[in-house]
Amino acid sequence: MTTNNQFLKACRKEKTDYTPVWLMRQAGRYMEEYRKIRSKVDFLTMCKTPDLAAEVTLQPINRIGVDAAIIFADILLPLEPMGIKLEFAKNEGPVINNPIRTNEDVNALQLINTDEELPFLPETIRIVKQELNGKVPLIGFSGAPFTLASYIIEGGSSKNYIHAKKMMYNEPETWNRLMGKISDVIINYLLAQIKAGAETVQLFDSWVGCLSTEDYRQYVLPHSKKIIENIKKEINIPVIHFGTNTTTLLQSMKEAGGDVIGLDWRINLDEGWKKIGFDKAVQGNLDPLVLLSNPAEIEKRVKDILKRADGRPGHIFNLGHGILPQTPVDNVIALVEMVHNFSGK
Repeated sequence: MTTNNQFLKACRKEKTDYTPVWLMRQAGRYMEEYRKIRSKVDFLTMCKTPDLAAEVTLQPINRIGVDAAIIFADILLPLEPMGIKLEFAKNEGPVINNPIRTNEDVNALQLINTDEELPFLPETIRIVKQELNGKVPLIGFSGAPFTLASYIIEGGSSKNYIHAKKMMYNEPETWNRLMGKISDVIINYLLAQIKAGAETVQLFDSWVGCLSTEDYRQYVLPHSKKIIENIKKEINIPVIHFGTNTTTLLQSMKEAGGDVIGLDWRINLDEGWKKIGFDKAVQGNLDPLVLLSNPAEIEKRVKDILKRADGRPGHIFNLGHGILPQTPVDNVIALVEMVHNFSGK
């Protein structure tokens, strides 16, 4: 039994005692506790060692006072057992040494069973659930198919998505087969997390904002919709659908079927919610850079977002993207306290 269920209530658009808050990348380098562990082991080892990943997941619960935990992992983890050669190069982020560019490359990708090939993740979830003991709910997550496909086609981060868009436009059949395979892996990956104890899941489409509405609807929406439909058909828990730079895509993203739609800071919360429709819950939407300012500025921005939410059931306070490593931890603690205090009934 979860004692603090404000987050889950908001996901279901039920009335809450205050606006619940959690933060993307709330377990990360801005926290000294995290840096201490990271100084001893590399990033992938942290993700793949259940005791360490569980410890990192729990750090912001104990220190920051957020209303939900999110499992510590990386969106690229399912790609390795599919046959992708992944490494995290120092100061360069993830690098894929065998990018997928041809029909033959797509054929070679393997479908995976998360419990067998990524057993550390369900185990981490089980440890975290035991440690949380119902204190707050646990969020599982996955990268969305467009973002994962772009990573493995480009070979890493990209500004223009040249190779991904070339495949989309020139070889739509190859593109759709790749997206289909990735979607099947994501369904298995998220269901494994839910069965291990995650009470909601978030689909991160961090790069999808590079697409026009027409391209999103043709090349992405059917695959994201398939994932969410298959999750909800198997286990009816809340699904959060998040993307950045998606102001023009919000109505189309709603069609994918998520219960909660993420908003970034590029659109005011009230405008974004109206675009999506008040029948959906929303999550957001403070600019992460505001946390590098001062308490007075943070307070002003928090009050503005809460005012735009207008006390309507279904608002989860979050950032428009992840916490930056340079963020003072005291500002994060202050943010959570402000959201709770200013929204409390």
